Amino acid sequence: MDDTLMKQQKDEAKEKKGEDAVHLRREIGLLPAVSFIIGTVVGSGIFIAPKGVLMNSGSVGLSLLVWVLCGVLSLFGALCYAELGTTFTKSGGHYIYLLETLGLLPAFLRIWVEFFFIRPAVASYVALAFGRYVVEPFFTPCPAPIGLIKLISILGVTFVVAVNCWSVTLASRTQVTLTFIKMFALVLIIIPGVIAMAKGKTENFQNGFEMDLLTLDKLPLAFYNGLYAYGGWFYLNFVTEEVINPNRNIPLAVTFSMVTVTVFYVLVNVAYYTMMTPAELLASEAVAVTFANRALQVLAPVIPILVALSCLGALNGGLFSSPRMLLVGAREGHWPPLFSMIHIRRHTPLPAVLLLYPLVVVMVATGEIYQLLNFASFTRWFFIALTTLGMLIHRYRFPLLPRPFKVPLAIAVIFTVVCFFIVGLSLYSDPWNTGRSCALTMTGIPVYYVTIHRFRLPPKCRRIFNYCSKQMQILFEVAQQEVQTY
Repeated sequence: MDDTLMKQQKDEAKEKKGEDAVHLRREIGLLPAVSFIIGTVVGSGIFIAPKGVLMNSGSVGLSLLVWVLCGVLSLFGALCYAELGTTFTKSGGHYIYLLETLGLLPAFLRIWVEFFFIRPAVASYVALAFGRYVVEPFFTPCPAPIGLIKLISILGVTFVVAVNCWSVTLASRTQVTLTFIKMFALVLIIIPGVIAMAKGKTENFQNGFEMDLLTLDKLPLAFYNGLYAYGGWFYLNFVTEEVINPNRNIPLAVTFSMVTVTVFYVLVNVAYYTMMTPAELLASEAVAVTFANRALQVLAPVIPILVALSCLGALNGGLFSSPRMLLVGAREGHWPPLFSMIHIRRHTPLPAVLLLYPLVVVMVATGEIYQLLNFASFTRWFFIALTTLGMLIHRYRFPLLPRPFKVPLAIAVIFTVVCFFIVGLSLYSDPWNTGRSCALTMTGIPVYYVTIHRFRLPPKCRRIFNYCSKQMQILFEVAQQEVQTY
């Protein structure tokens, strides 16, 4: 009788129309995909990182070269991920590609560091930048209260989490709107710089390649700062199952987005140097605001608002995509099953989104994130290098596997080698933070062997865990997907 009832329920589930079934919809077309990448990449980085790039590169000319090379490197990486995204049709980004190419342990370690270290650290950094740009104009020239900055930052995170819990379509439209706003902000910076250069204001570019201040141990840190500003080109791969016609739209979106961002970033930095000397740029705590006070005095009050909205867009992109990695990890059995469920009416990965919220809030409240950012950069790029290495190994092992988009081998090899070179050089330039990065990553190994490799939790703990999961499922009104989306 029970078997008959279960069979009948399964048949009913199969007969559900696409609109009624619980599953993630394909709602991201080409424009939202482009907006998603640009909106995630262009955040606080371009308004903060120029100082770090110049400080560690030592000259104006070399800093601009670093910006160009970081853009080219990011485009190469995005093309590699376009191949991976069209070869492996599941969402999940780095995690699913490591799982398919290098195995369980690297994939689990990637998801472990993403959700307990990398994503909270990066989101907290962007949220605090948002809070600072919102609050500081009201207190100029006095320093803004740290408590108020953190409160506004937490409110920004809360807004973004609420949007992503409410609707995929709303989150996508929010991203498109914020992307157009932030591109307007960049244009607003570029135009006065181009006009000033046309009038002959080029004294800061003379002797632009002086190498007196350049040291080899600082150069990787210049690239880290630049690559941080370009970070986010891989996030579309986190939501592959929600992209319309991914075989076409993923390669087009990443190519157009990264070329556009690279051109804009280089022009913005050129504009900065037309109005500020290197010493003035290094002394500025908010480069975009200092620039606006000199070049756009009438519109200077608007710039902090535009920068804050830019940070909000980057925060929205990160918190839209990262939970999909957690959802896929849970679906593959590497995370509690609750996190593979989606809301039965809103079709959003509610538990996965909500897991990040308290972690980000705690990090914003404590403010201890700047050292974690160095950790995040090292670990992120190490796993990206592993992912593209896995792609090359997978190509060799399965040469006949259909690949709708195939990146040239030279690009994949160059990107992988450069990534490992930057990661290796950081061991020399910043051994303390790099060592901490390795140690924090390795904390996932015992967790993997206890919970994944051989499940060793006592029966009583399992019963408590299952009971809590069931109650949370009822509270959140979530269920497993009823339609396979990959």
